[in-house]
Formats: sequence, C-alpha cells, structure tokens
Amino acid sequence: VSEGSGWWCGAIAPPPGFLAPLGMTSVRPPIALLLLLIVAASASAQVQTSDTITVTATRTETRLADTPSSVVVLSQKTLDETAAPTLDDALRQVPGFALFRRTGSRVANPTSQGVSLRGIGASGASRALVMDDGIPLNDPFGGWVYWGRVPRASLDRVEILRGGASDLYGSSAMGGVVQFIRRHPSSPSLAVEASGGSQSTGNASMFAGASHESWGASVALDLLRTSGYVLVDPEQRGIVDRAADARHSAADATLEHDHAFLRGSFFRESRNNGTPLQTNDTTIRQLAAGANAGAFVARAWGSDQDYAQTFSAISGDRSSERLTVDQRVPSRSAGASAQWSHALGASNAIVAGADARQVSGASNELQFSGTRTTPVDASGRQRTAAGFLEDVVAWRDLSVTAGVRYDAWRNFDAQRNGAPLAGRSDSALSPRLAVLYRPSSLVAFTASAYRAFRAPTLNELYRGFRVGNVVTVANESLAPERLNAFELGARMRNVRATLFWMGMNDVISNVTLSSTPTLITRQRQNVSTSRSRGVELEGDWLLWRSLRLSPGYLFSDSVVTSGDLEGKRLPQVPRHQASAELVWGGRSTIALQTRWSSRQFDDDLNQFPLRGYFVADMLYAHPIGTGLDFTLAAENIFNRRIEAGATPVFTLGQPRSIRAGVRFRGTRSSTPRS
Repeated sequence: VSEGSGWWCGAIAPPPGFLAPLGMTSVRPPIALLLLLIVAASASAQVQTSDTITVTATRTETRLADTPSSVVVLSQKTLDETAAPTLDDALRQVPGFALFRRTGSRVANPTSQGVSLRGIGASGASRALVMDDGIPLNDPFGGWVYWGRVPRASLDRVEILRGGASDLYGSSAMGGVVQFIRRHPSSPSLAVEASGGSQSTGNASMFAGASHESWGASVALDLLRTSGYVLVDPEQRGIVDRAADARHSAADATLEHDHAFLRGSFFRESRNNGTPLQTNDTTIRQLAAGANAGAFVARAWGSDQDYAQTFSAISGDRSSERLTVDQRVPSRSAGASAQWSHALGASNAIVAGADARQVSGASNELQFSGTRTTPVDASGRQRTAAGFLEDVVAWRDLSVTAGVRYDAWRNFDAQRNGAPLAGRSDSALSPRLAVLYRPSSLVAFTASAYRAFRAPTLNELYRGFRVGNVVTVANESLAPERLNAFELGARMRNVRATLFWMGMNDVISNVTLSSTPTLITRQRQNVSTSRSRGVELEGDWLLWRSLRLSPGYLFSDSVVTSGDLEGKRLPQVPRHQASAELVWGGRSTIALQTRWSSRQFDDDLNQFPLRGYFVADMLYAHPIGTGLDFTLAAENIFNRRIEAGATPVFTLGQPRSIRAGVRFRGTRSSTPRS
C-alpha cells in the first residue's frame, strides 16, 4: 500500500464516535464496500484535471473547480452511457437525486414526479428547481416536473446543483437546481436515437440543426410509448389491476440570431395509472425567448396548460372500482428574468438580477357518490417578484462568495365553490456565504451557510387528490417552508466529500387525519420542524486505459424534530443511498450502473416501511457505421423487487426490461464529464 493510499484510508475512515452526531454508529457492509472501492481506486488513479464550465452555480460561466457549491455535470456522452430511456431515470445515478417515489416518469402519476435532493424530503411538489436553459420546467400550478418535455437528443449536458439555491433562484430551489443545457446549431448537425423492447416500450428522440452566418435554427422531437407493467404487488392484485401504460410526444423549434433565441414547444402526455378508471392527460404549449448579450442575460416565457385526471375507490379485495372524481385543472403562467454581471478588477465580480412570475389555475371537479354528482370548484392566482445580488471575491488561494435575494409573493382571487378565500402575501430573504480554499492544485476545502425557502403551490393550497384508497385534501392556510443550512466539503484528487446539515421549518407534509381499512384521509399541513444531516461522497477514476469507475454514496438522517410527529423519519427518504458506474469505452462501450437504497417509509406515521433494494442496469453500444451505433440496454438485470409505495397496497418499481436500438450522432458535444 502506497503512502498516498494510506493517507486516503485515514481521511475516509474516521475515528470511532466521529459519525455519532450524524446518527452513524457503524459503517454497514455495502457502505464499507463502497469506501473500499474508493480507497483501492485512489491508489492507482491518475490525476485528472477538468476545465468544465458550469452556469448554474453562480448564474454565470464559472469553472467547476472554482465554485464552492456541490455541482455534478453530466455530459451528453455520460447520458449516452445510461441504460434508462428517460431523463429522470438517467439522473438516478447522481447520489441524492430522487423523485417522490421509487417509480420513474414512465409509470408514475405526474403529480408524484417532484425532485428531492439530499434527503430534504419528498412530496408531489418538487423541492428542487428544474430548468431548461434558464426557463423553469416545474409545473406552474403543482410544482411537479414533466421529464419528457425536453427531447433527450437536444441536450448538451445536465447540471445538478445540490444544496439550497434560493439566494439565486428563489422558491422551488430549496433543495437545489437541475438545469438542462441545450445544444446549439453550429454546422449542419443531426442526432437521432431510437429503441424498443420489453413491455412494448418504444422511444425515439431527434435533434436537427443548422446555422448560416449569424442565424441558426433547430428542431427537436421526443416520443415514448410503453404498455408498462402492473404496479400492484402480485400477492395483492385483483381483477381491477392492469398495466400502467403511458405515451408522450414533445416537439420544439428554435430560431437563433446572434445571441438571441425564440423557441416554441408543445408537449402531450396520456397515461393509465393502473386501473381502468384511473387516467390522466396533459397538454402544454409554451413560447420562450432569451438573449445572452455579453454581461446581460434575459429570459421571458408564457405557457398554457390543461391537465385532466380521474380518481376511483377500489374495493378491499380489488375486484371492483367506482369513479369518485373527474378533475380538470387548467393553468396559465408567464414570467421573465434578467441579470447583469460585471468584473471589478481581476479579483472581484458581481451578478445582479430580478425576475417576476404570475400563475393562475383552477381545479374543476365532479365528485361522484352513489347516484349523486357534486361539482367542486377552486381557483386562485399567485404573483411573485424578486431581486438578487451576488459578489465573488478571490485572493490567491481563497475565494469568497456572498449573495442575497429577496422574494415577495401574493396569493389572490382565490375561491372555492364561489365563496371567496382569504388572500395571503408573504416574503423571504435568502442570504448565502460560501468560501473555497485551495492550498494546492490537488486539494480544495469548501464551507457555506445559507437560508432557502419554498412557497406553497396553488395545487397544495386549493386542489385535493386521491391515490388508491388514500385521500389528501388541500389547505389554503399553508405557510412557506423555510430552511437553514451549512456545509463543509473537501475535494482531493478524484474524491469529493461534503458534510451537510439542513434544518427546515413549517415543512409541508401529507398528515394523516384518520385511517380505516378502506380509506386513509390526509391533509397538507405545515408540520413544525424537521432536520436532514449527512454526508455525500463521490469519486471518478480512470482505472486502466478506457475503464472508468464512478462511485457515489449519500447518508441522510432526515427526521421530524418537533410536534406530534417528533422523531419520525421523513417519508420517502432512505438513510443510505449508493451508486456506482463502471464504463469500458473502447471501440464498443459497455456501461454498468448499480444503485442501492436502504429502507424508507411511505407515510408520515412510519407505519408503512418500504424495503431496501439493489438494482443493476447495463448498456452495450457497438459502432456499425460512421456515427451510427447499435445499442442494447437492460434495466434491473436481476429483476429485483423494488417496493415503491404502500397505500397500504404495495406498488412496485421497474421490473427487468430489455431494449435494442440504434443511435446516430452527426456531431458530438465536447463537454467532458466531471
């Protein structure tokens, strides 16, 4: 064992009792194996430098090595190495990334596709902001995300910022930011991928672009159709259960001139949620424009959305169901943002900006009870405005970032069945202070402290819903969630480690009001305080020639710290998550991705545990022509059981799936993985 690897072993294996404040009294075998891989790989790892540029961490182009934030950049090449056909499943390889439940967008109800990062807690509404080249993708009414809206072939890279970012991005960025960075047409270029296989799953994505002098134009398409699988555990299924099928189509066209663009997009999705009477459909139309004129960056957008869903009550033996609610949710939104950056000498830079947004939406329901039909209508509007300022100062080996943002919002014109509901206004101040110290080119240390928040969505305020035999009612009195956090990090050679502590106040959760064998009733409530603390480990090595190993691990101790639920674990948050990717990149590409997650709970009372799971995926790509590859992808190779939900009937995650396809890249992104 070399002296260097011994130093790593000492850095990674802390003395007894060190982990006790984080709730870790011992290192479990899967974690020990991961740490062993890190130690073994570091002994032979070659030092790798990266000039990868990120725009998400500071809202300006910054070298990844120069930002104190925890940022992961996935290049187009890295995305090509994943077996998953959808973006959300591809991002599961990033430690700490999770949707509300363990099912992906192919079968999950769209209202459960909000993002959770670092165990901050999951709900239907995303606690992370998802953006498409600076334009929010979070549903304006409900906060969840439609992952098929951005054609996969159109991407240059994906940037994931973990940790609160309200100082730059405001509400929804309480847990972090996921940003899709688009390709730009340079010379005539074409990217196409298509595959088909298990569960009658077929998907295709295309990007075509060209440029001439100062003009450029591109079109992008994304199609997916799957017959899905039966979500309910085989031992609990009844005659009402059927495969949860889905299909979506996304198309957009972009016109660019100099440093400005105009993009029109359309998205259509239809799905069955596992029984004959449970369906939902979504149609989104959006027009967006932007400019990147040197120090000035601006975005403006407007969208029109129609969402429809039906709910049903299912008998205890799952032999019959009856329609309970037919719901229509139209919503409209418009927004704009602008920012300006300026260098003050060689060691100081400032960024200042403002943004505004307005959302209006309604929940129009027909509720069925026996032979009686009752209309229930609720609607409201939300208007927000914000301004922010960030200053970055660098002295030799030390860099200090200070930022602050002020957000104000107002809910108004709210009503339920014609009766006006009280309006509400609120505000949030989100400061941040971060330090990066680099004593050598191989080692850097980071520290940061910040506040963040998330305002309740119109969906949480005014719309109820039903999943299986669980009814969740709205609450127009919800207050914003607020977060206080600090982080300590170290980057050494090919390893990054981050310790974090996040305390949350007024967390919005689905609180159980009553429970019977046939009906569980919950309500969205602010549940006092909760806390998430833990450690994040990542590594990336070129082991031998074209063989690369990228392991990652997240420990997150997330519990309620006051109120009636004190001591309870946050729903849908496991204590341990680990992932590893092994890629051979010779003439052919062979990529193995693995994920492991420990036990978690599906409910606030911790009465419905979901067992841990281990999943392995594999991708094989072989060139069959210039720029043309044959691909073979297998998900959940060993067909392991993944418990995704308990309502109280168990629902399951993706079983084994195999697809074959082709992929053509006329041009490739040059962005390296970091």
